[in-house]
Amino acid sequence: MHERQTRVLVAGDSASDVASVAEVLQDEFDNVFSSVEEARIASDFEAHHPDVLVLAFNGLERAERYYLGLFRHSRLAHELPHRTLILCSKDDLRRAYELCRKEYFDDYILFWPMVHDTQRLCMSVLLASRALRSSRAVAPIAELAAQARKVGELEERLDSTLAEGSARIESARASIERAEAGVASAVDSFAERMLDDGLQGAVEVRDPPRVEAELARLREEDAVTPVQAAEAAMIPLEDWVDNVRYEVAPQLESVRSLKSMVQHLRPAILIVDDDEFQCKLLGQLLGAEKYELAFAQSAAEVPGSLRRRRPDLILMDVNLPDADGVEVTRRIKAIPSFAAIPVVMITGHSERSIVAASMQAGAIDFVVKPFQGEALRAKVAKFIPL
Repeated sequence: MHERQTRVLVAGDSASDVASVAEVLQDEFDNVFSSVEEARIASDFEAHHPDVLVLAFNGLERAERYYLGLFRHSRLAHELPHRTLILCSKDDLRRAYELCRKEYFDDYILFWPMVHDTQRLCMSVLLASRALRSSRAVAPIAELAAQARKVGELEERLDSTLAEGSARIESARASIERAEAGVASAVDSFAERMLDDGLQGAVEVRDPPRVEAELARLREEDAVTPVQAAEAAMIPLEDWVDNVRYEVAPQLESVRSLKSMVQHLRPAILIVDDDEFQCKLLGQLLGAEKYELAFAQSAAEVPGSLRRRRPDLILMDVNLPDADGVEVTRRIKAIPSFAAIPVVMITGHSERSIVAASMQAGAIDFVVKPFQGEALRAKVAKFIPL
């Protein structure tokens, strides 16, 4: 996409302010749209599919309220990759910096009340557009890495399956051999009893040699031969098992190459917890050398974190300052592109009602505070095999 084609939506609470910001941007970008009605927050966003959202509100609180409302009322806001810029005054610079540092917004521009550098706004939109293009390229790579890790288990599972098949064949062969020996023994025993009974007069044996010949035929043709045929039938099956690995060798080599290519991409974990100490503790326990860790300290920060890097696992605190972790999990699971991400809840207690609500929302497991290092790492590895 050419940079001039970047889709920009300017939202604010003053029609004149929004119009002046849009006018500045229209010199550099062909697709600039405006939104000034609070009731149309979601519909304007969904109508214009912006790459960059510029919040031109009179005060950061209103910008925060707008953005939170957008994510509450629009599923597309969660799904559509975009960058969000806020225009602020000198008095709001510190707060704007904190919001962007926490990844609630992506960037801020000093714009009110006097604009000394209008090109700074255009430059920020341009940089946001470029970052968005880069993230769109990275997202498929991360997804490919996640799938490659799953495919990487193919060889191990194939070995296990073939070993189990070989064991079953050997067991069947042993059973056939036992059956062959048992049938031969039974026929011999029957012949001995019959001849003994004939000699003792218990039964009439008119032609003992013929009886012996008939019993020998029974042993070889009617009893033993079918068993031997069953044994012979096992040979093609053994050959098939032996040939499977040879036949799939090229595919397995591709699997190994794919695993090698993605080994440098560490699995990503998003930790959603407002307690900075707990976040640091989780970071230490999990180890940054094994995982790429990202943090969100509120429900409002989660959508941006998900868009920037699709995680392989989410550790979700039940109690967040601006929303219930169970509800945030339910929102994530309602978005098709994120629904498959496993969510493990973090809680200081494990009441049955919380467990039931979390599982119903889509969580797959729990981690109870205080964290036990080995148990935590084992649980994470269960859902992200390295």
